[in-house]
Amino acid sequence: MDGPDRDPSPGAPPLSFGLNFQLSTMMFLQYAIWGAWLPILYPYLMGHRSFSLDQCGMILAAGAAGAILGPFVAGQVADRHFHTEKFLAASHLLGAVLVWFLATIDSFNAFLVLSLLYGVIYAPTLALTNSLAFHHLPDRDRDFGKVRVWGTIGWIAVGLGVGHWLGARYTPEGIGELTTWAGNVGLESMAAQLAGAGPEETKSITQEIVTAAQNAGRADAFRLSSILGVAMAGFCLVLPKTPPSKEARQSNATMEALGEVRKQPLLTLFLLAIPISMVHQFYFVHTSSFLTLLQNRADDAAEFAQSINRILGVGGGGLMTIGQMAEILVLASMPILAKKFTRKTLLGVGILAYAGRMAIFANFDGMVPILFGVALHGLCFGCFIFVAFMVVDEETTSDVRASAQNLFNLVVVGIGIIVGSWFATSVVGSYATVPNPALPGETMTDFTRLFSIPMWMSLACFLALLVFYRGGTRATGELEGAAA
Repeated sequence: MDGPDRDPSPGAPPLSFGLNFQLSTMMFLQYAIWGAWLPILYPYLMGHRSFSLDQCGMILAAGAAGAILGPFVAGQVADRHFHTEKFLAASHLLGAVLVWFLATIDSFNAFLVLSLLYGVIYAPTLALTNSLAFHHLPDRDRDFGKVRVWGTIGWIAVGLGVGHWLGARYTPEGIGELTTWAGNVGLESMAAQLAGAGPEETKSITQEIVTAAQNAGRADAFRLSSILGVAMAGFCLVLPKTPPSKEARQSNATMEALGEVRKQPLLTLFLLAIPISMVHQFYFVHTSSFLTLLQNRADDAAEFAQSINRILGVGGGGLMTIGQMAEILVLASMPILAKKFTRKTLLGVGILAYAGRMAIFANFDGMVPILFGVALHGLCFGCFIFVAFMVVDEETTSDVRASAQNLFNLVVVGIGIIVGSWFATSVVGSYATVPNPALPGETMTDFTRLFSIPMWMSLACFLALLVFYRGGTRATGELEGAAA
């Protein structure tokens, strides 16, 4: 994309209301599209479509593969041949069509193919919205946080909306509703048992029917995502014009970006992003089941957690939404943090937050420290992933920024999800599966074992940052106060 290199300057003009509204709305819709369906994907595929765990893993890998393929298409097009805002409009319109069909497809092969196509189309838009915002913001440090925070707000808003929609439309109560829904989801035999069931059996049957009804209702999340995609496609046409670069039109932008990534500090940043994105995936793979076990305990802390979930909605992310709320606070503070601390300091704080969260999950079972660990997601995302995208923007030349952003997105959303999911389940998940002393012949997850591995990975990454991260327009100097 054509445009001057923008070093943060105290004399930068203020961000206008119109530009702020345009870019903030863009971020809101961009992440609302994703947040509508991603948190409900596992229970939808396994609980409603009855896909196996291996099949679910393949679908997630197919979606992540889009983040790997995308940079070699989207970055080249946006940096060399096509206005970014028009490319975004076309991508989101096509994505809206694909995600609508995901709500109705029950064939694994068809779902897998559409997931791959959707990943190729949607994943590059994550980086392109960043590069478009960076292109137009008068001061990257001061303004990007207040714009990007609306992406997190969009994610939370649709999560809460889907949760309360499931509660209102897909949570049957009473014998009549339960019987009707049992027929709708293929559980007629359970409905027949309700009439003569005792209290405990009635509770168990009711839970099965309600869960099946909510799993079926999660298809509406894909429809909501599709509607938001159409809205985003239309809105992209009124975004600021962002033409391709006039420089080196005949060269390959991705190859040029790879050349710049080989330099410091980007080389260290990209290498660290691989294990950190794997640790990040640990959080999304295991935290939901971890919190569910805590909530099912018969104590006051569990009742407190369940009351929070009732407020946030039955399918709205529950306690994990607290992490996104903390993320808002961190992103809102980023204009001050980015001016006060070096990039290296902020990246170090983010990595230590990953280590701290995993240490808490591994060694505590009280709800208060666990909720604090969930809230650390704000520092994890804000100080590492968010700041890393800023570093990529300021350490690359203007004609390859979109490609460089897509390459980093490849590492975090592509390689991180594929390798991280496999490592968190097949490798560490198997290692942490132990005999259940209370139920002979059964197994359980040793969460101390499970979360200790990513904790040590994070600490190793922190040490690597201290030793190898050098240079950068805003990353010079020693790491200050990151271990505080």
